[in-house]
Amino acid sequence: MTDDAKRSDIALVVDDSPETLRLLTDALDSAGMTVMVALDGNSALRVVDKITPDIILLDAVMPGIDGFETCRRLKQDAGLSHVPVIFMTGLAETEHIVRGLEAGGVDYVTKPIVIEEMLARIRVHLANARLAQSARMALDASGRFLFAVNRDGEIVWATPQAQKLLSTTAPAQTLSPGSLQDWLQVIETGIADAKTPPPSLNDQFRLQFIAKLGPNEFLLRIAKDSGPVTPAQFSKELGLTAREGEVLSWLSKGKSNRDIAEILGLSPRTVDKHLEQIYAKLGVENRTAAAAIAVQASRK
Repeated sequence: MTDDAKRSDIALVVDDSPETLRLLTDALDSAGMTVMVALDGNSALRVVDKITPDIILLDAVMPGIDGFETCRRLKQDAGLSHVPVIFMTGLAETEHIVRGLEAGGVDYVTKPIVIEEMLARIRVHLANARLAQSARMALDASGRFLFAVNRDGEIVWATPQAQKLLSTTAPAQTLSPGSLQDWLQVIETGIADAKTPPPSLNDQFRLQFIAKLGPNEFLLRIAKDSGPVTPAQFSKELGLTAREGEVLSWLSKGKSNRDIAEILGLSPRTVDKHLEQIYAKLGVENRTAAAAIAVQASRK
């Protein structure tokens, strides 16, 4: 890494201890980093409104909002989701370490701080963050509108294009705890429900489930919304649920089970179960016969 590259790294140190601030500021400055300082959580939130740091060193115990709550608020901003947060505290109990990691931290350093160890951890986390960000930028450059959320519907990270689109739609409504959490639960259980279709951002875009990246991380894609693919009358006439009607409609358009799963935000296994029900209700044995019935019904 060149000196210029090191100079571009910005560290935000959040601590109410003058001694800790002085120690870290001197060490980070000597390591070629630009250092910003905040004495409490609220000050840190004001700082990140103006400039995005490359890494945050955060004291867990501070007056006002503590470090755990500060980290949670920071991570609610998709623009900061990729910024690694290292907690600093004299609390070494397992419960405090777990709290820090659950709040969004990537590491935990106990006081008194060993500067060499802290700098080594910073280098590792900066390198990992750059790799992850580069991958997301590559996805963004290829036109991928991707982002990840946890079970609570909170954004974990987003490609720049997805972040921009989310900010210009109605995220508060689209990513509300109700609709998104219900949909994610459907995805996890594999049990489809006509009352929980993929959420739409507006009349042009809807969400698609891509994969589960971890125990509590769901990868989603923003895709063009094709609009209602099946009129209510179509499903009613054939004695199907709304979801079964959607599956049948896409089947009649020549879509494979995998295509249908991706379009409707379902798992392939769930689509298979829907098709079993559709065949039984229509009295047919295969997709060709079901598609023929669907085409005939749509022409009435």
